[in-house]
Amino acid sequence: MTSEIPTSRDDRMNPELPNSLRSERDGAVLNLIEEEELTGFTFDGLRRKMGTHPETLSRILGRLQEDGIVEAAADGYRVTEKARGVMVMHPLGTAPSRIPLLSTLLPFDIGVREIVSELKGRWFGTLRWIGYSENEEGTTLKWVTENGSVQIDARFSDGELHVEAKTAAGNTLNDAVRAAHELIGHISRIYSRSRFRGPQRLQMFNTYLALA
Repeated sequence: MTSEIPTSRDDRMNPELPNSLRSERDGAVLNLIEEEELTGFTFDGLRRKMGTHPETLSRILGRLQEDGIVEAAADGYRVTEKARGVMVMHPLGTAPSRIPLLSTLLPFDIGVREIVSELKGRWFGTLRWIGYSENEEGTTLKWVTENGSVQIDARFSDGELHVEAKTAAGNTLNDAVRAAHELIGHISRIYSRSRFRGPQRLQMFNTYLALA
């Protein structure tokens, strides 16, 4: 999942683009933002995902802020509307494979927004928060393992939860499955803690998982 960011500049890039987009390093960050359709993300999440040195990433994000591509937010960084019109694809190498791990119905009377809010920004087990994407289809929350080898996405859409993994070449499916179970276990604990939901609701959620 980690990727070395090229240090050379691409002379073929459009000279009319902002200066930050002429850097291969900046372009690699923009490529990841576009590939993951990120709405918001954290510094540490991006660093783990890309394997970038903290000082290098800090300078990149500073330039992107100056160009109005990203902006600081209470929970990290937010991608601006301007970014959608100027991002340039810079392939990072072989794209990691996507592995669907779980699709399940959610109890019809749960507060999905509440669950999403509880999950945003959280670390648990080996999973570290990257960020999230939002569109008309729903909200997707994203985590990466501490060593950057496995990414887990959880998409909440129309009363359903879909969990999938992205793994770097050579990684076993076992690591992705273990990470997904850590996520599901955390979601179950959120339900059990909610003052609005008793043990029956937690049992209902676990039943949905068993039937999915």
